Amino acid sequence: MTEDFLKYQAQTGPTPLSVEVSHANGSYIYDTKGNTYLDFVAGVSANTLGHSNPTIVKAVQEQAASYMHVMVYGEYVQKPAVDVSKLLAEQLPDSLSTTYLVNSGTEAIEGAMKLAKRATGRGEIIGAKHAYHGNTQGSMSLMGFEERKQAYRPLLPGIKFITFNSEADLQKITHKTAAVLLETIQGGAGFIEPKNDYLKKVKQRCEDVGALLILDEIQPGFGRTGKLFGFMNYSIIPDILVMGKGMAGGMPIGAFTASYDMMALLKDAPKMGHITTFGGHPVIAAAALATLKELTNSTLIPQTLEKEKLFRTLLVHPLIKEIRGKGLMLAVIVENEELTNFLVLEGMKRGLILFWLLFESKAIRITPPLTISNEEIEEGCTTILGLLNEWNSQNVN
Repeated sequence: MTEDFLKYQAQTGPTPLSVEVSHANGSYIYDTKGNTYLDFVAGVSANTLGHSNPTIVKAVQEQAASYMHVMVYGEYVQKPAVDVSKLLAEQLPDSLSTTYLVNSGTEAIEGAMKLAKRATGRGEIIGAKHAYHGNTQGSMSLMGFEERKQAYRPLLPGIKFITFNSEADLQKITHKTAAVLLETIQGGAGFIEPKNDYLKKVKQRCEDVGALLILDEIQPGFGRTGKLFGFMNYSIIPDILVMGKGMAGGMPIGAFTASYDMMALLKDAPKMGHITTFGGHPVIAAAALATLKELTNSTLIPQTLEKEKLFRTLLVHPLIKEIRGKGLMLAVIVENEELTNFLVLEGMKRGLILFWLLFESKAIRITPPLTISNEEIEEGCTTILGLLNEWNSQNVN
């Protein structure tokens, strides 16, 4: 199977991990050779409620048996899509009332960029250095990491960059700016949190010049930071909210949310300001609805902060320089890239799934399912500490 995978399925890099997956359940993935892996990554923050969550599986099966795709987005009234959009509105501030359901986080970014241009009549969009918002050409234009995008130029014009957490850079936001698009917590850069009311200051500057603030919650969203959305930790409200990844508990989805009046701009003059065949797919929407209900009707979200404390208590070692992030969106920073690679690759051999971050080579991603138990956290951290000790013993001068 691996040979066929490498031959017939397009690859994203020269050395894929190539685990042959048999099945997955809860916090564990099982391969075809009988190996068991404790999952500290959750499909890169996507499996919010763990693998094969019975509530999501039931919702998917029941909806698939009723109907699947029947019409392109926006024409027919389909209950799962309506219900998840309504429940989102009930959980969000009043100004974030209307949701456009799409197929991925990067498509949601594209839609948000278009909406900002339509709403303001301006063409300039400002992103942050070391940002990552997806890999389609519009999203890639806002990637603040030239090495990853230089081969695909020309990209979108009218894109500028500021440094995340730099108040001096806020003056670059002007009356020409349609929107500032930021990750609430920078992901690929190493899980960098906003400091000193940075997001509040960005929002104020946007209001001063008539620009919009778009927050990318594709990773922090859906409970990972101790709130349903990360921005709720920082006492600000974006004009447009972008989401994806963990929204449907492992099913492919994205969405962007704004006010009713702003979102109405996409439906006329011209019509079909954004259109998608499979956005709002009833089976995917059913999974998203089941996920959101579970999150809002349980204590999983506040538990993420207690689980963060456990990780920080357990992961104390001379080779760990710091732990960045919030809740169950954590990046363990070590001394060099070689140690990062050792932890990820040797961890897999010991039955623990860790992963890299896009731009910070000294970071190890820890983004497990929100359903992970304390015992599973302790098990994985014991493996990490053992690997660090092993590295120490192998690299003593």
